[in-house]
Amino acid sequence: MKRIVVLGGGFAGLWSAVGAARKLDEHGVGPGEVRVTLVERNDFHSIRVRNYEEDLAATLVPLDRVLDPVGVERVRGDVAAIDIGRRTVTVRTEAGREVLEYDRLVYALGSGLQRPPIPGLAGHAFDIDTYQEARRLDAHLRALAAGGDPDRLRVLVVGAGLTGIELASELPARLAAMAAGTPGEARPRVILADASPLIGPDMGDEARAVIVEALGELGVEMRTGISIVSVDGRGVTLADGQRLEAPTVVWCGGMRANALGAAIPGEKDRLGRLDVDEFMRVRGVAGVYAAGDAARAVLDGTHASVMSCQHGRPMGRYAGHNVAADLIGQPMLPLYIDWYVTVLDLGPWGAVYTGGWDRRVISTRDAAKTTKRTINGQRIYPPLSGDRAEILAAAAPQVQEPPEVRRL
Repeated sequence: MKRIVVLGGGFAGLWSAVGAARKLDEHGVGPGEVRVTLVERNDFHSIRVRNYEEDLAATLVPLDRVLDPVGVERVRGDVAAIDIGRRTVTVRTEAGREVLEYDRLVYALGSGLQRPPIPGLAGHAFDIDTYQEARRLDAHLRALAAGGDPDRLRVLVVGAGLTGIELASELPARLAAMAAGTPGEARPRVILADASPLIGPDMGDEARAVIVEALGELGVEMRTGISIVSVDGRGVTLADGQRLEAPTVVWCGGMRANALGAAIPGEKDRLGRLDVDEFMRVRGVAGVYAAGDAARAVLDGTHASVMSCQHGRPMGRYAGHNVAADLIGQPMLPLYIDWYVTVLDLGPWGAVYTGGWDRRVISTRDAAKTTKRTINGQRIYPPLSGDRAEILAAAAPQVQEPPEVRRL
């Protein structure tokens, strides 16, 4: 029996596994001939891009609900080691270490929040990088809301990229609701800070103007060009000696590919991503594919993939198709994506929808918010019906059209 091993159950990993199962099924290759195994530490697929929201109840998709109907095996555990020479992966499971041999490997362990060695950051700052951390932040805020200090609901969000902006936009209304009816007349206050001189530095002038307008109307304070040298339980100290006082500091300081990618030979970019070709093959490493945040693919001949589910999902579908096709001697398909959009949630104000790598504004406010809700609540979810045919069909190596532009 041959085996395809997929590492990671995020957007890229899930679709790699299902995409491989689809391609094998298309050619009548059953699990008795080729087994597809997905390795993931959690029992669920997290809709991670929604972690800035308050209600996360619908953001966890049980992996078995998607994998079982299509015959994908799941191993629950943490990847401890990858041996390219021996073609093995060592997994730490509850029962101990398990060594999986593979004929083909898809590396899709994703990314994690970058945490620089700032004194106090690890011990005092919160984040929303994972479902568990987002829930921990919510519990912390609710506990503060029940206290008596009027400044207890002051929150400093550090990092004015997309994640920081979305969280900061949500927080004023969220904190106000928590403060209602509690003792001490809590005064919610949200500060969004960044080392860059700009809020949303990668968003382009037109979109940045929309973002700043929205944050201003929401009452979010903006601090740019700052350098944090330490974090404590009362806030942060800046390089110039100033203090930003806040009982809650949330770190949204950018992402970096999983460090286990260092076990795979080949070129890495500044974010630690593996360089892959148009078929999602890791360049120069036989039998190894990569997708999602862990991989860097040039999508249109010019632009490289970004760390987002927008690219992770199609990269996973093509990696799964191609890894199975490669194993059974069928033609592979190149991934080509000739469009790029950003739909940024701006809380009760609405959203901003941009098109192209220069991020031209397409729609704003309620119209863009409708598009964002469709993406977050429908477009990025796998089928939840348990229907084998529907799940396999959803993994076809195709690139979806850009999200619909809503006109309200």
